[in-house]
Order: sequence, then C-alpha cells, then structure tokens
Amino acid sequence: MTGEMIIAVAERAVWVILMTAGPLLVVALVTGLAVSIFQATTQIQEQTLAFVPKIVAVLVAIVFFGPWMLSKVTAYAEDIFGNLSRYIG
Repeated sequence: MTGEMIIAVAERAVWVILMTAGPLLVVALVTGLAVSIFQATTQIQEQTLAFVPKIVAVLVAIVFFGPWMLSKVTAYAEDIFGNLSRYIG
C-alpha cells in the first residue's frame, strides 16, 4: 500500500462518517432550536425539556435514515476489504 492510498482511504472514511452522521446531527440541531425557541417564548426553563424531544427526534431519524446509513457504511467496508485482499493475497 502506498501513502497516497492510505490517505485516500482515510479521506473516504472521514467523508463516510460525515455523510452518515450529518442527517442525525441536523435533526438534533433543528429539534434543539425549536425547543429553545419554545422555551424562550413560554419562559419554561425545564432542563429535561431540551433533551427528551431531541432523543425522540434522533431515534425517529435513525429509523428513517438507518437503512441508507447502513448501506453507506457497508459499501465502504466492502471497498476496504476488497482493496485489502488485493494487496495481501
């Protein structure tokens, strides 16, 4: 394996991580923003109100985006193992 190949694999790994975590982070961000606006307008300062909706929203997003995320990670793993077998055996 050359240095360029290792860098390309690492670069693709970072890209796959960003692509799979991105939708969940956006859902958590939007939900947190909505809850914060709700808390500011109603002047409710309950700490657990910030966490429970985010947890529920992220769980729903995992159900929705899960198959797509799994296919991205699986394709990356197959690519890694396919390239590894060419260089080892």
